[in-house]
Amino acid sequence: MNLPANEKLLEKNLFETILARRSVRAYAPKEVGRADIQTLLEAAVHAPTAMHQEPWAFVIVQDKQLLRQLSDLAKPLFIERLHRTHPNGGDALDIFSDPAFNIFHDAGTLIIIGAQSSGPFIEADCWLAAENMMLAACAVGLGSCVIGSAVATLNTKEVKEKIGIPVEFNAVAPIIVGVPREETAATQRKEPLILAWKQ
Repeated sequence: MNLPANEKLLEKNLFETILARRSVRAYAPKEVGRADIQTLLEAAVHAPTAMHQEPWAFVIVQDKQLLRQLSDLAKPLFIERLHRTHPNGGDALDIFSDPAFNIFHDAGTLIIIGAQSSGPFIEADCWLAAENMMLAACAVGLGSCVIGSAVATLNTKEVKEKIGIPVEFNAVAPIIVGVPREETAATQRKEPLILAWKQ
């Protein structure tokens, strides 16, 4: 087994890392290096997989101009979907309507986890890989955030061609990664809702 390239993974134990992970939406301009990305991908491919298919594939985008173009393409499509599901839109409509708003929060790295479009539990496998990757990012001092608002755009024919996703693959889990600009405060979480506990 290959050890992670970044030894900082050993700084936190697993449960500390789970409790420390945050959705980071403010990033410093410092670039995430290739070795760190390789560490995150190594963590991702060690995720559980429902039928041992290991269906995941990855696209890494670090071109800031391209990230901005993808953000500008994604916002109107997300607004259109928002109108269909939440007619009032609320705060999200105002945020996504702002021309200056970047859905990738100025992170310099987008890692898209995708898979071929057929098969049982494929999407679940990709999300398990995403969780592994985000925990690894936290363990090495990087921030991450799921950008669900980008999924529809990343699966358009035009964007797939632009960023190198083959036609038979679909983007499932877009994750931004970067150096946090500041510490992100913890949010309150609900206690576990136990519907039944039969002994």
